[in-house]
Amino acid sequence: MSDRVRLDVWIWAVRLVKTRAGATEACRGGHVKVGGQPAKASQQVRLGDEVRVRIHGFDRIVIVKQLLKKRVAAPAAAEAIEDRSPPRPTAIEAAQVPHRPRGAGRPSSRERREIDRLRGRSE
Repeated sequence: MSDRVRLDVWIWAVRLVKTRAGATEACRGGHVKVGGQPAKASQQVRLGDEVRVRIHGFDRIVIVKQLLKKRVAAPAAAEAIEDRSPPRPTAIEAAQVPHRPRGAGRPSSRERREIDRLRGRSE
């Protein structure tokens, strides 16, 4: 077995994305980083590399433990990675994040104070 595998093939094989084309698009869109640097789909990954994939607005951080060239069953894919992703926020925590509709413009002074108060930055 070789000591390197294409990045897009590997993130597809370990089931971080559903399709190989999706893996390539994620790389092109800048949603994949290896060692903290943006990565191209053709970049080679090695054992021990840290791979960050942004999926649905959340980062998935994994360490390469096994190199795979073909898609494998979910239990085998779980053994090929070491997951270091932070836990996703609960529904209550996610609801507390203030959301401003796109195109609503800059917040007024009053709205800014309310946002600061929600984030716990009030003086």
